[in-house]
Amino acid sequence: MCGIHMAVSAMRIPEIADGLKKSLCCRGPDFLGYTTRTILRSGLPDISIHCTSTVLALRGDYITRQPLEDADSGSLLCWNGEAWKFDDQPVEGNDGEGLFARLVAIKEVRLDARRDSVLDVFRLVKGPFALVYFDAMGKCLYYARDRLGRRSLLVHTDGQGETLVLASVTEAAEPDWKEVPADGIYTIDLDEIPEVSGPALSASRHNWTPSEEADLISGIGRFNMDLPHADDTLDSSSSSVAALHAQLRESLKLRALNVPRPPGSHTDDIRVAILFSGGLDCTVLARLASEVVPADQGIDLINVAFDSHRGQTPTNNEVVAHDVYEQCPDRRTGRRAFAELKRVCPARNWRFIAANITKEEALAHMGRVVSLMFPYNTEMDLSIALALYFASRGIGYGYTTQAEFDSTAPNVTSPARVLLSGLGADELFGGYSRHATAFKLKGYPGLVDELKLDVSRITERNLGRDDRIISSWGKEVRFPYLDEDLFRSVIATPVAKKCDFGNTSHTSGIEPAKRVLRLLADGLGLPSIAREKKRAIQFGSRTAKLVRTGGIVNRTGRISGPGTN
Repeated sequence: MCGIHMAVSAMRIPEIADGLKKSLCCRGPDFLGYTTRTILRSGLPDISIHCTSTVLALRGDYITRQPLEDADSGSLLCWNGEAWKFDDQPVEGNDGEGLFARLVAIKEVRLDARRDSVLDVFRLVKGPFALVYFDAMGKCLYYARDRLGRRSLLVHTDGQGETLVLASVTEAAEPDWKEVPADGIYTIDLDEIPEVSGPALSASRHNWTPSEEADLISGIGRFNMDLPHADDTLDSSSSSVAALHAQLRESLKLRALNVPRPPGSHTDDIRVAILFSGGLDCTVLARLASEVVPADQGIDLINVAFDSHRGQTPTNNEVVAHDVYEQCPDRRTGRRAFAELKRVCPARNWRFIAANITKEEALAHMGRVVSLMFPYNTEMDLSIALALYFASRGIGYGYTTQAEFDSTAPNVTSPARVLLSGLGADELFGGYSRHATAFKLKGYPGLVDELKLDVSRITERNLGRDDRIISSWGKEVRFPYLDEDLFRSVIATPVAKKCDFGNTSHTSGIEPAKRVLRLLADGLGLPSIAREKKRAIQFGSRTAKLVRTGGIVNRTGRISGPGTN
């Protein structure tokens, strides 16, 4: 995980503000680097490039300084991501250095051929990323977010179009900042920017595949539109269950192995934590992570609950104080799932962290949360962002030997810098109520259309928002369900092998929504989790109630409370 800030202009570029530099350093606390470039142009003002990068070192056995620079050509790369594979081959060592080496090795002189070669290198990357690359020889700027939009990158141009700024995070809610679309790779020919640039600063978009292919989802694969036959069944012996097990294991190997030990971690060796509601998606990840994470490493399960009562927290005469949090739906399911994991994987050092957030503490951090999630500013955005913000902080009461509430549980802080999230499972396997509604109204044709629509717009989801929120604590979130190979395989799987809504009376008692994942959970020794109902994070942690009753949003559903303009 890294922080990126690059400004490009034919005008004077001011230094970045202290607040923005601090936000970048929160994302990348291990190193802060700065460099400049000047593009000399005959008869036109020179172009200046000012670049700042911060680094959270999670790949390789040393800190790779950024921006990455090539002394011979003058090219530079700001890389915020995890390239798990290049051209389908696992990446050894530091991925940013490996990517940069491929870029500076390009020798084509003819500009269009050179541009195509650079684009082809970016197309070979599998994994989450946001990047900005200046190719000095071609005098061209490239920037992009990965195919699924898993990392943040914002873009801003001033009123006259004379300055372009790209950044992982903004300092303030300025209306001209926009999220870079995750629909391709963008280029700007810097040699063509006139004195007053205007439209010339407009970027060209290039597809994730060299040629536009019909029905290709996010440049990854095609959605299987086949409708089921009458004799199609989905049970524990189905090939789709075994395939999902194998693919999730491989995805977790990439994301949970070879994580460096966190700085200052001298006691328990815990490198990976899970954003843990106790629901199906995250508990399956925890169970499978235990299969791949070394036996001597612990795994933290971070569970967040909010005090959503109006006014002050009730006194002991009204309700036992801890019940405010213990009665949150996610806390109850979290403790049950923790107990089930301890039963099925007793040798693993599990630690359940109960993060209890008072209304006063939530309001005290509200301004920062609103700033981080910008340009998103709805009630739902804030409800989700608050839960992710305090969960990723990783502070709460630690439980290792028992799942039940204990008033003597110690206050702990998770040292893990890698957080695993179950996001993506609902879109892939039909977990939303709208999927059941689509089937009820239009049968399998309606369900197939709704599922295809959902996976097609994952790039438009709020993954950039989530990245800005979570990385503000110097943590990196990883999404095993959004691995490109797993994603391609699942969308190519017939609908009845994922969620067979046509079979509501399954012998296992497992509901149709996400049935393939539920059957996997059942086979992994998690029977109660396999039958757990879905609940959105903002309702399970009660942030939605906090936001709705706290006077934080106005009648339009937009944020009007702390930290807004």
